[in-house]
Amino acid sequence: MKSSTRSVILGAAFLMATSAIGPGFITQTTVFTQQLLTSFGFVILVSILLDIAAQLNVWRIIAVTEMRAQDLANTLLPGMGYLLAVLIVAGGLVFNIGNVAGAGLGMNVVYPFDTDLKHPVIGAGISAAIALFIFWFKEAGVAMDWFAKILGFVMIGLTLYVAISSHPPVAEAVYRSFVPVTTNTTAIVTLVGGTVGGYISFAGAHRLLDAGIKGQQQLPQVSRSSVSAILIASTMRILLFMAALGVVTSGGVLNPDNPAASVFQIAAGEVGYRIFGIVLWSAAITSVVGSAYTSVSFLRTLHPVFEKYQRLITSLFILISMGIFTFLQQGAVQILVIAGALNGLILPVSMALLLTAVLKKKLIGDYKHPVWLSVAGWIVVVIMGLMGGKAIVSLFGS
Repeated sequence: MKSSTRSVILGAAFLMATSAIGPGFITQTTVFTQQLLTSFGFVILVSILLDIAAQLNVWRIIAVTEMRAQDLANTLLPGMGYLLAVLIVAGGLVFNIGNVAGAGLGMNVVYPFDTDLKHPVIGAGISAAIALFIFWFKEAGVAMDWFAKILGFVMIGLTLYVAISSHPPVAEAVYRSFVPVTTNTTAIVTLVGGTVGGYISFAGAHRLLDAGIKGQQQLPQVSRSSVSAILIASTMRILLFMAALGVVTSGGVLNPDNPAASVFQIAAGEVGYRIFGIVLWSAAITSVVGSAYTSVSFLRTLHPVFEKYQRLITSLFILISMGIFTFLQQGAVQILVIAGALNGLILPVSMALLLTAVLKKKLIGDYKHPVWLSVAGWIVVVIMGLMGGKAIVSLFGS
């Protein structure tokens, strides 16, 4: 395998993983650790298995059909691809507001640019400018791959330091990962939705298509990249779990307004708090890049104008996210909650379409999709569909 191909495959894995690791990912992990303690290890283990089942299906089917998800959807059911694109872009845009905000907050922990630390417009603006620079770089795909890889390693390395500093009960956590005291299905669904839901799973799959890594002959590399992406995101999840567990089990009291920052600060003092700022900024800025790239990739084949002006449209996507954050004083949290619930429905809908597409011989030729993978995929569709529907009902019924 050529080094350039190897770099793209690893880059696609890191693009997907760092798209998943956003501000919400960090906060959710901390909150669930607080609630479930060592038994949260079981929730992480189950969610990893579901993540791998979902992602392997998505990446392999897109690679073997050599079509983006929206094009596959339109082929199966005319108009469905447009609906999927609208859902992905709308969800991605709303989440990008949260990502831009998270980048601003992280930057202000490292160096306070803003006087209003709860609404860090200057920090968010600087972060948005960095994201724009990546997309206007001559080799934008290569720049994006390296950006995701470098900041991915930075996040994992710094969080490992904090996890070691917090002295977690590792043996107990490993044991309870297989024999939990308690469990929580909502936590499992939240983790799966946050890792492979919405636009996230398509980030790496569409990146590989753009790089020409597609077709049956490339499936071993695609599968390897797919599983690697989940393992990278899960490594970060486990390290955050260990860091929070060490703090909570030793009697540390977390600030309910910012539980994740409390973990880093209690575990490693003022240095830990600065590390939290770097980790939060890295998580948020890579999610801004991943969200913008993937959302626009859903538009590119729907009309020639999107393909022709993709850099400009990607820039507009980031600037609109930044503009809304700047002027939105209230209601951002509620918008993110609604987007999260809708995003939870994108995974079962899109995966059901892909699993149906893989039954069509005209789309896949002589390729035979593994039966166990199809079964695992449909299990994810049913579980996430029921839980996602329940979340929507409770959200709009309340």
